[in-house]
Amino acid sequence: MFGRYWDEANDLFHSRLPADSDDKRFDYWWQAQALDVLVDAYERSGDRIWLERGRRLFGGVVKRNGGLTNDYYDDMLWFALALQRLHRHDPDDRIAAAIRHLWRDIRRGRNGHHGGGIAWRKQQADYKSVPSNAPAVILGARLFREAGRQENLDLAIGVFEWLEKTLVDPDSGLIWDGINRRGDGRIDRNWLFTYNQGTFIGAAMELHRATGERDYLEKAARTAKAAMSRLVDENGILREGGLGDGGLFKGIFVRYLGAFARMDRAKGGAYAEFLVRQAEALWKLADPPERPVFPAAWRGGPARGRNELGSQLSAVALLEQVAAWNKDDGA
Repeated sequence: MFGRYWDEANDLFHSRLPADSDDKRFDYWWQAQALDVLVDAYERSGDRIWLERGRRLFGGVVKRNGGLTNDYYDDMLWFALALQRLHRHDPDDRIAAAIRHLWRDIRRGRNGHHGGGIAWRKQQADYKSVPSNAPAVILGARLFREAGRQENLDLAIGVFEWLEKTLVDPDSGLIWDGINRRGDGRIDRNWLFTYNQGTFIGAAMELHRATGERDYLEKAARTAKAAMSRLVDENGILREGGLGDGGLFKGIFVRYLGAFARMDRAKGGAYAEFLVRQAEALWKLADPPERPVFPAAWRGGPARGRNELGSQLSAVALLEQVAAWNKDDGA
């Protein structure tokens, strides 16, 4: 996949194939997800070529974007989280400085509209959504664990509490998408996206790691079980299958579900079995099997029409999570 989509001249990934159909399209947050997958490949293989590609992608994004930041807090969070993972293996001061710069900008998005939380974008301060809040909890908790700065943990806990109060369905544990998208104060209860479930699971996991409180793990497990039973078809395969930004949603969900499974292997078997079921369904649709392109939907038929980077990244993220589980198991 990396060879098919990589733009050697610009140190970026093409957003779709064939490459000349891009129309010079640039998706900042898609590139962030691609960086996450590059780090996955390094952690699985130990081959530093993936770190080198990650450094190049970091530079390519900054150059193409005209700097580190943009208008969307969730976009910057995806990039900061991926850079943080890269920095664990590549202690380049430029990467560390970029993470600090992004985090300063992201923190400015927190305000009192609708009781707290971080805005979705700078030009819409009163619209709050899960993608601009759950990843902030993950990042804040990780930064606290790395450097011990209490204000980062305080922000993470405060934003998590706001999420629970505002966007968690108390009956099911599923995560609603946002509040006040249309300026009417309403919650998007009908928008149940896999990536929101995944980042909430990740947020709860990281707060457990930062505080030692097991209550966070119970909250993560409740949401995981609800998503695995409610967001799937009759065969237990995730229903989401759209192109565009939606093509990336499942990849984010399986990333954090896989991490949750590995956090406690004695209890993670059910989550791992779920991921294997998704991977088996996906692989049947690989076309061609020797150098596969994957469809956006993990049920139905092989990829047809637009071959977008987002849906390919979700597929590779899933396969990497299954590989990580098997690697930890010694398989």
